[in-house]
Amino acid sequence: QVHLVESGGGLVQAGGSLRLSCSASGSGFAINAMGWYRQAPGKQRELIASIASIGITDYADSVKGRFTISKDNAKNTVYLQMNSLKPEDTAVYYCNCQTTMLRVYWGQGTQVTVSS
Repeated sequence: QVHLVESGGGLVQAGGSLRLSCSASGSGFAINAMGWYRQAPGKQRELIASIASIGITDYADSVKGRFTISKDNAKNTVYLQMNSLKPEDTAVYYCNCQTTMLRVYWGQGTQVTVSS
C-alpha cells in the first residue's frame, strides 16, 4: 500500500507561481512513474505532467513551457513547479503513482485557484 500526500496548493493571481509537492510513503514498493493530474469543475480529470523512474518527463500541451515536474528519489517525492499561471489552470490537482507492480495510487487532491 502506498500513501500519497500532496501540499502546496492555494490561491494565486494570474501570472503567479505555485509549487506542488507529493510525498509517497509505505513499505515494499518501488515507483515506476509519478504524475500530476488535474480536474476542473465539470471537466474530466486530465494528465498534465509525468516523470518516469529514469527521469523522462512528459507534459500536456496546455502546460508545456510553464510547468516543470521533478522528483527527489531519496524522499520519494515529486514536485510540480507551476509558473505563469492562468485562470484556466484553476482545478483540483492530484498526484498519481504507479508502482513497478503496476498498481496505481492517488493522492487526496489539492486545490489550485488562479484569479484574474
